[in-house]
Amino acid sequence: QVQLVESGGGLVQAGGSLRLSCAASGKIFSINAMGWYRQAPGKQRELVAVIASDDSTNYLGSVKGRFTISRDKAKNATYLQMNSLKSEDTAVYYCNAALMVTTPVGPTDFRSWGRGTQVTVSS
Repeated sequence: QVQLVESGGGLVQAGGSLRLSCAASGKIFSINAMGWYRQAPGKQRELVAVIASDDSTNYLGSVKGRFTISRDKAKNATYLQMNSLKSEDTAVYYCNAALMVTTPVGPTDFRSWGRGTQVTVSS
């Protein structure tokens, strides 16, 4: 019903920057929140940053001051600007959206994940 497509990952040296993008498409009625998670090899998936419908944001402690999440409501998109990258930021980054989709019975809660984009930071 809803697809999330990420882009912008890649290989960067420590101290460098990357900008991730995520666009949602499908039978979207409204989007409550969009966020970015990451999962490093052998570790659990963790929430990196989230932005709510009122544009309030929350960040993982280790990325505060380095990462910035934003969204374009008109495009159903979210972005993650990552600066001062460190080797420990290396992971697959996943976009997530908490939204409502249009169904024959009316708007329904739905949660969608992207397929992920690899971010590799070399030291």
